[in-house]
Amino acid sequence: MSIFQPSNQIKLTNVSVVKLKKGGKRFEIACYKNKVLEWRNQIETDLDEVLQIPTIFTNVSKGQLSNQEDLKKCFKTDDTNKIILEILKKGELQVGEKERANQMETLSKDIATLVADMCVNPGTKRPYTVTMIEKAISDLHYNVSPSRSAKQQARSLVFSLIFRL
Repeated sequence: MSIFQPSNQIKLTNVSVVKLKKGGKRFEIACYKNKVLEWRNQIETDLDEVLQIPTIFTNVSKGQLSNQEDLKKCFKTDDTNKIILEILKKGELQVGEKERANQMETLSKDIATLVADMCVNPGTKRPYTVTMIEKAISDLHYNVSPSRSAKQQARSLVFSLIFRL
């Protein structure tokens, strides 16, 4: 038995969702992730290249469209392009699990490198290795924060590690 797909269904591939909460309501748009980043860095200017579909949703994954009355009430306009631009500017870009893990790994390596550059073993007068610092960080169960810079976290970590190493 074959399974039929509806002919009017649009499959969204390589979707990245930009979400914005405003007026107690949630609004989402379906975009291409790298194009959103380029648009925010003012490299990409064509909005059609950024959006997968020029529609405002309450839930992209379920395909639930936003109510026009809610849009007008929250954004004080019914111009879809102006609303989409505001969501793109102020909205939160959804990041995938693998990408988030990669960012955290890179950030923790940067922190370990900065700490290794700042610290010297007082007994031997030799610098600590990055792997030694990474092991000490894992022994401390230090949580890397994606919202703080590597330099800030390295400075606060040095004081914790002084007593550890």
